[in-house]
Amino acid sequence: MVDQYDENHDETIQETRDDKTSPIVETVRNDETSGQKKKSQTPEKPEIKQPDSISTETESEESGEKMDWYILKVQVNREDVIKESLKRKVQISGLQHYFDRILVPSEKVTEVRGGKKRIIRKKLYPGYIMIRMVVNDDTWFLVRETSGIGDFTGSIGRPTPMLQHEVERILATEEEEKSDAPKLKIPYEVGGLVKIKEGTFVNFEGEVSAIDKTSGRVTVMLSIFGRSTPVELEYWQVELLQ
Repeated sequence: MVDQYDENHDETIQETRDDKTSPIVETVRNDETSGQKKKSQTPEKPEIKQPDSISTETESEESGEKMDWYILKVQVNREDVIKESLKRKVQISGLQHYFDRILVPSEKVTEVRGGKKRIIRKKLYPGYIMIRMVVNDDTWFLVRETSGIGDFTGSIGRPTPMLQHEVERILATEEEEKSDAPKLKIPYEVGGLVKIKEGTFVNFEGEVSAIDKTSGRVTVMLSIFGRSTPVELEYWQVELLQ
């Protein structure tokens, strides 16, 4: 069936097919100057470009799943190896948007052995690593199936996020580790009883009265000729009494 009407030089023609598809509608109008008919088509909608990537934090917020810091129990002395293994598994699984950072909390310290100073990296919590992630069925299974990882810390069957002040303290230590000034490994505190193992007063015993961690020098109160006398020494010249 064809319906036509003429209004303001516009002519609308509606055609219907024999099959049951939707009708094709075209609008044509007479050009007043040339007398030729021109077809007018509805302009296509502009294509909306999607962003190339969305940050992990944004995806977590949109999905309603919050990222938190957790502690994982791992095999002692394999913390760094397990960390790298877990990072590879996350990449292979395509679940990167559920994971953020994986840390082996540590600090740089200076120690003296055989009269020689050396800088070492000391793990703060041997047998544990930190991870910031979203916990769901997929991520929980991926972590638990990684060789060397025992479990999340927390209640049985339910990982417990770390407290904010704990996270801030450990992250502050991580920032310090990146600096060029390592901490001194001084195994005693003010008030501790020590024995001098090198120098003029070797084998003398006394009490630590002050520690200068910047210079690495300590002040020990020694009994010399029956009088309590402060003696300043290098921190490695004394050892803690058992």
